[in-house]
Amino acid sequence: MKIRIYATLLFIVFCSISVFAQETKMSDTEITAFKKSVAIVTKKITTMSADFTQYKHLDFLSKDIETSGKMAFKAPNLVSWQYKKPYNYSIVFKNGKILINDAGKKSAMDMSSSKLFAKINKLIVGSVNGDMFDDKEFTISYFKTKSNNVTRFIPKDATLKKYIKQIELTFDKDESTVIQVKLLESSEDYTLIVLKNKVVNAKIDDSVFSN
Repeated sequence: MKIRIYATLLFIVFCSISVFAQETKMSDTEITAFKKSVAIVTKKITTMSADFTQYKHLDFLSKDIETSGKMAFKAPNLVSWQYKKPYNYSIVFKNGKILINDAGKKSAMDMSSSKLFAKINKLIVGSVNGDMFDDKEFTISYFKTKSNNVTRFIPKDATLKKYIKQIELTFDKDESTVIQVKLLESSEDYTLIVLKNKVVNAKIDDSVFSN
């Protein structure tokens, strides 16, 4: 059960299919402008909901495992991920706890008891509010394509490195918000999460985070 929770949490850390075509490294000036743009846009976000599709790639499988559902964020730090297909499974980050509902079987974990869970929650919230450019915890590199900006995060923390080799976030240049995430695990397996149909600053009922 614990392994499954770890894996699921790692899969949901932010929201990216990499775009390699004509990708070039940003200049220092471009990096500063990009980070400023993200900060301005995300500070205005009080709520956000979106549909997501997750693709899990395992080398020993011929086809990626596909799941889908809906995510929701409410400032300052409420996050809900509800998997709808092909199974019902949800995780809520709330008041320092992780609330899990596995097809009706409910459980709760205290984030303060796990350094890994605490960092993952910080990353999830940071992916929405823009507060993720912390070079104390990650080695970060910045790239650009014609329509997107791409950031790559390599963890410095030894605990996190056991589960995550690299996180790649893709931002829409026009909106300056995360649209996709690629998570490369310690093996060569990886997870892609794609966000679609985003709705920003609409009312989200508190029941969404009750699990």
